[in-house]
Amino acid sequence: MTIRQLLDDRLTTALHLAGAPDSSSAQVRPSARPEFGDYQANGVMAAAKQAKLNPRDLAAKILDNLDLSDVADKVEIAGPGFLNIHLKNNWLAEQLGSEKAFDLTPQKIVVDYSSPNLAKEMHVGHLRSTIIGDAMVRVLEWLGHQVIRQNHVGDWGTQFGMLLAHLADLKAQGDEISMQLHDLESFYRAAKLRFDAEPAFAQRARDMVVKLQSGDVECLALWHQFIEISLSHSEETYQHLGVSLNREHVKAESSYNPDLANIVSALQSKGLLTESDGAQCVFLDEFRKKDGSIDPIIIQKTGGGFLYATTDLAALRYRNDILKADRILYFVDVRQSLHFQQMFALARKAGFVDAHVLLEHMAFGTMLGEDGKPFKTRTGGTVRLADLLKEAEERAFSLVSDKSPELDEAERREIARKVGIGSVKYADLSKNRNSDYVFSWNAMLSLEGNTAPYLQYAYARIRSIFRKLGREAPEASIQLQESSERALALRLLQFDEVLLSVAKDGLPNQLCLYLYELAGNFMSFYEACPILKDDVPRDSRDSRLKLADLTAQTLKQGLGLLGIEVMERM
Repeated sequence: MTIRQLLDDRLTTALHLAGAPDSSSAQVRPSARPEFGDYQANGVMAAAKQAKLNPRDLAAKILDNLDLSDVADKVEIAGPGFLNIHLKNNWLAEQLGSEKAFDLTPQKIVVDYSSPNLAKEMHVGHLRSTIIGDAMVRVLEWLGHQVIRQNHVGDWGTQFGMLLAHLADLKAQGDEISMQLHDLESFYRAAKLRFDAEPAFAQRARDMVVKLQSGDVECLALWHQFIEISLSHSEETYQHLGVSLNREHVKAESSYNPDLANIVSALQSKGLLTESDGAQCVFLDEFRKKDGSIDPIIIQKTGGGFLYATTDLAALRYRNDILKADRILYFVDVRQSLHFQQMFALARKAGFVDAHVLLEHMAFGTMLGEDGKPFKTRTGGTVRLADLLKEAEERAFSLVSDKSPELDEAERREIARKVGIGSVKYADLSKNRNSDYVFSWNAMLSLEGNTAPYLQYAYARIRSIFRKLGREAPEASIQLQESSERALALRLLQFDEVLLSVAKDGLPNQLCLYLYELAGNFMSFYEACPILKDDVPRDSRDSRLKLADLTAQTLKQGLGLLGIEVMERM
């Protein structure tokens, strides 16, 4: 149980004993400023309003029914009814050395993220879904939830007819297919040029789609060859980026193809389908616009083709019926918000998802260039993710070589890999996912401010203390004598609280901010509390070494949950 959970439980109990409604809660939060204590209960005013009581009178009654003598030095009423809680130093010190368990019910959580289109190589547009989703699955697993990764890759649809027709022609000419597909972007462009310029080729491409969807053996063999090579491209990028997705997590659009006709039949039987211009559509009243019109959810096109909506409904039903999910998270950009609102509403009406299952679209904004426009190459093209990661490593190598020329090249390359990839990931993860953000090489590779290099350096700096000492941290009791020691201890104990919040809200930037503040707390502690000086008493030194070690462990664990590696020296 975290400090916040413990305080919230005890204060909420006291709140009810004081006469507040059963629905009220203490709403305990860390205090914004030290003079307001360590934690503050903000729920008294709302409870007093609901019960038609004076807030300060209710606060006084809460104190009469509250016993925090084992954990707090004092609890005081402030302002119109806030309760400020000042924790005991010795209790905080004891908590740092104790094993903690989370007060939560483990869930089975499906996380849908990355989901590239296998017709092309991964580009920067896939970055946010991939790394935000991956940070979330790491946090959820660390907390004890059962997480099922789902990489809903695009491997079906009309564009594959064009690609397969081009592939078939190259194969007929005796070309080495794996070489032709070495650069997927070039292959796609060549196929698209032919599709636009050659009417006969365009018709064969359309015919290829029909053959593919009807299960033609030769067409499927070509398709399997293309998908295999395309997936290999994605896997290389995942390994380079250091995310936990692999082949076993792929659940492609094509896997739902056998169930699409059943989805149409199920919607038909429930009276949810309406024919409109030959297409089968759903019109949901809750999405009616001011002019009275409703944007339809097209389930089946005129001529029998299916759309993303059909596949997404099949995926929802699979995740509910087969995977038995308690919670389903979708990391897809904000432009798809209406689509997911409609999908979730329709899935509920159709009975495809049980009432207790949580459906959440974890939307995110756009990655922008420093010109404030969507991030592009200098020529205005799409930036391949593999190229971005390579450039990040090269820039980091130049930085490391300038700062630490005494290291051999192999070590500088390894540090540059961790710094470069970590910088790209942290620059994104440290921003609220709901917002657009500006991609800046200079900002993300800076050793100052809320960046990956700053935190990686903070970890390496702590580890250098133990290198100088020639041993690891001793088993020692922690003493919190100085204010900076106390502030660092309290911040360390709030790690689990932050992770619970990240898991609930899907906002890894909360963890980034915590780690940045923790590093700042350590720097203040290190300046105010000498560790290696000869005149430091042994008990104080051992306590401070223990605090330093706990800080290093927490930085490493926190960055690891973000998918970022640390190094012993930089």
